[in-house]
Amino acid sequence: MSEDAKIRQILGAVKTIAVVGWSPKPDRPSHRVAAYLAARGYKVIPVNPGQAGQQALGQSVHAQLADIQEPVDMVDIFRRSEEAGAVVDQALAAFPDLTAVWMQLGVEDTEAAARAMARGVKVVMNRCPAIEIPRLGL
Repeated sequence: MSEDAKIRQILGAVKTIAVVGWSPKPDRPSHRVAAYLAARGYKVIPVNPGQAGQQALGQSVHAQLADIQEPVDMVDIFRRSEEAGAVVDQALAAFPDLTAVWMQLGVEDTEAAARAMARGVKVVMNRCPAIEIPRLGL
């Protein structure tokens, strides 16, 4: 399967996305991408320990993935590459039916990706869904 086909499949199937590293600041990419995904009809659950308990995008902001008490299809990671592996491991532990892990532009961790793929989870690295959706005409 080509990378474009994989991205189409992921973005066409997921409904609920946890955005790790979401920022309340409108000028931050994590804020803009989360708002874009919500406007496209995805349920976006913000994750930011400093903002936990606040409301954003119609959802409560959670401190960590383990605090989310509902199924999540995709985890979108806005953290540095060296922190991505821990986030992937938390996602795999918290969501047994996780479909995809998405690492944002500049974020790559091949070992974490291998752990996720070994569990049947699709992985996208170093890309942004807010760029891919219009590029692929989704």
